[in-house]
Amino acid sequence: MKFLQIMRPLHWTKNMFLFAALIFGHKLNDPLAIGRAIGGFACFCLAASAVYILNDIIDRQRDRLHPEKCKRPIASGRVVIGSAVVVAVLCAAAAFTAAFLLDPLFAAIVLMYIILMVVYSLLLRRIMILDCVVIATGFCLRAVAGAVVVEVFISQWLIICTFALCLFMAFGKRRGEIALLQEDSELFRNTLSGYTTELLAHMIDVTSGLAVVCFLLYAMDDRTLQTFGNNHLVYTTPLVLYCIFRFSSLIQTGKYLGPVQLILNDLPFQIGFVVWVIASVVIVYADKLGIYFGGIVQ
Repeated sequence: MKFLQIMRPLHWTKNMFLFAALIFGHKLNDPLAIGRAIGGFACFCLAASAVYILNDIIDRQRDRLHPEKCKRPIASGRVVIGSAVVVAVLCAAAAFTAAFLLDPLFAAIVLMYIILMVVYSLLLRRIMILDCVVIATGFCLRAVAGAVVVEVFISQWLIICTFALCLFMAFGKRRGEIALLQEDSELFRNTLSGYTTELLAHMIDVTSGLAVVCFLLYAMDDRTLQTFGNNHLVYTTPLVLYCIFRFSSLIQTGKYLGPVQLILNDLPFQIGFVVWVIASVVIVYADKLGIYFGGIVQ
């Protein structure tokens, strides 16, 4: 159990971004594509776990002072460093090998993700703003990898939307850390000494607005119309705004340590997100479901 804990299975939810291409690429009715997407998801879970273990090894001394992270197996001493290194290497090797069997290009993206995150753990996370940019880039790699593994085109607007949305969540996490740790925040993360609540509030506003605008541009794009047969995704905007505003209001209070905790524990957010996913699937697959919107929306 303790070795599973250092792999942070709850954080595997971040890899759900791989399924975006499966849904919006009109492949949800293709069993082969579904199987490849699930395989790609598993590969990224292993790759991410390797990085999480490396992070925990590097941060073990600092994590022992943190009110929540001190409970992690490596920080608490329940898992020794040698064993953690072995698990991390096995996860990375398994991720790359399985990814290569799925698709060499997909494997290249997995390797790129691992290298980027290792550099982030060793250096880039100490650089203010760039730390959040790298995190958002990692999510974009997930989205692109999802498109590669199911062999579909991915809209540039969807990529930019993913980047802006994840940048919003990264800045939100920094704001939440400051709210939770207050004057001790810089002891746990060096870059927090450079952020202020006002600066982060501005960054959160800008990135959330950019994410919504890019979503609207994607929804109204001509290629989206050709692919789905309609542009009705635009009508899910109220749900998008609700989820973004709900996330922003809660994360800035310090109630949750990060986006994963919020997403897994806040029922109103979960309901809003699930309703948006269902509405999106119905709209994207309206032609295959025999649904006609002509008499409802124009």
